[in-house]
Amino acid sequence: MAERLKEVKKQTAIAKLNDIPTSPRKMRLVADTVRGVEVNHALDLLHFSKKEASARLEKLLKSAIANWEAKNQDKSSELDNGNVYVKTIMVGEGRTLKRIRPCPQGRAGRIRKRSNHVTIILDVKPATVEE
Repeated sequence: MAERLKEVKKQTAIAKLNDIPTSPRKMRLVADTVRGVEVNHALDLLHFSKKEASARLEKLLKSAIANWEAKNQDKSSELDNGNVYVKTIMVGEGRTLKRIRPCPQGRAGRIRKRSNHVTIILDVKPATVEE
């Protein structure tokens, strides 16, 4: 049982990026476009997206690909064949910096500068059995 879990963990690659100064909602919009997509296609989607968050996600995805290649040196052809895909991508809320902005009549308005944490997990597509 433990050996099987080790083999499964060896095929997956994880990359994390913490405290990105973008609101989690904006990051999730970009993350949803690449969830479950093959890695090379996801890189193209992120590269040609106009959203600011896509540049940060592209860099994180490249890091996850490098982690996968380091773990699976003998299976480097899987990337070229298109068998490696984004298994999960999670966007969590990070810390919120609270700032004050002057408002009329001596009041103060709150400004919340949000941040987020992103985790990407890559995996290999299971081999389909043809009958």
